[in-house]
Amino acid sequence: MSSILLEKHIFVINDRSYRTYSRIYPYYITTKLMNLIQKGHGHTHRGIIGIESAIVLIAFVIVAAALAFVVLNMGFSTTQKAKTAIIAAVEEAGSSLEVAGKITAAGWVTQDSLNATNIPLKIVSGGATSNLDGNFTSIKYISDNVEYDNVYTFGPLFLGSYVNASMAWDQAVTKTWITAAQHPYTGTGAPSQTLGIIYWTVNRNNNTIIDIGEHVVLSVAYSTKDKPGALENIAFEISTPKGSPMTVDRTVPNISTQIVDLG
Repeated sequence: MSSILLEKHIFVINDRSYRTYSRIYPYYITTKLMNLIQKGHGHTHRGIIGIESAIVLIAFVIVAAALAFVVLNMGFSTTQKAKTAIIAAVEEAGSSLEVAGKITAAGWVTQDSLNATNIPLKIVSGGATSNLDGNFTSIKYISDNVEYDNVYTFGPLFLGSYVNASMAWDQAVTKTWITAAQHPYTGTGAPSQTLGIIYWTVNRNNNTIIDIGEHVVLSVAYSTKDKPGALENIAFEISTPKGSPMTVDRTVPNISTQIVDLG
């Protein structure tokens, strides 16, 4: 009897334990699973945070590189603009032309005066080409007695080249700029007004633009009333499209020969 009671008691205990265990075990399992899920979520969040940090870092590097490029490009652009401005200022500050040899003149010995003056010219070293067309270039003449703002009436003789000023004035006669009698070397008179021409002695392109390597001569023939005499000061101001005006001045020496060296 007592063994039967004991067995019933054990069965009751076991039955209670089973029922308790059956209620606790699902909770235990659920808790474990939740913990695992939370751990998994924790690892996932850490991975996402790492990726986000990398993306932010990459974006920062790209933006920094872009800004650096912009700054460098602006620096190069500013440097180039400054260089261009300096070059332009230097070109404007100096003349584009320079004297390329001795200045000579045609002398009228019996009257102790000059019929014409010839000034050889070329582009300055490192200078730019210049258009010598009469629409862009002017020649001013000043002496002790007269002043003309522009004696460059007809422009240049730009086709071909000439051996000397006399041949260039022959072409001026052909073009009817002056008459044969007004020729400063072979004529018996003088032009009706003081007149300047430019001709090429070294011509590469047969145009009105003087290029590097080319040589021209400014020849000015004087009218009868403007012919400078001995010890008179004469000056020529040549204004071209580029650079400042070029000024050439001389003092006329005593005239004892037909070709006068003015230095």
